[in-house]
Amino acid sequence: MKSSASLLAAISLAFPLTLLAAGHDHHEHGAAPQKIELNAGKKWSTDEPLLKGMGTIRDQVAAALPQAHAGKLSPAQYEQLGQDINTQIGYIVQNCKLDPKADAQLHVIIAELTQGVDALEGRQPDKDRALGVVKAAQAVNTYGKYFDHAGWKPVKLPH
Repeated sequence: MKSSASLLAAISLAFPLTLLAAGHDHHEHGAAPQKIELNAGKKWSTDEPLLKGMGTIRDQVAAALPQAHAGKLSPAQYEQLGQDINTQIGYIVQNCKLDPKADAQLHVIIAELTQGVDALEGRQPDKDRALGVVKAAQAVNTYGKYFDHAGWKPVKLPH
């Protein structure tokens, strides 16, 4: 049983990196830009898988943020949120078909989400796990500013 737990831990640590690598296998473009920008002053186009996946992530983060801010999420709840976000990232990477320039912009957001997941799952011991939820909320809010998602509501951040 102990070796199974070790294997599961190793797989879960590698999962976000696998998703980013899968994104580069799936999408054919150069390196993602470091800074997100609009498409000639307009929001980037989306497709149904992106709308579905990001909508789900937004809802998950919005539900968890008040509890994380109040210090009421357990380590297991942080880990579950990380797994749930990673599941949606995997769905987006495997299913969305964006223009290469829009896809490059999306990779900036996916990288931010992955950083948030790393923190909320405790893989950044110098950061409070609650800050990982905040980072994920900031990433989904950035998505809403730069991608055309009808009815999008930003996650209300504390303070």
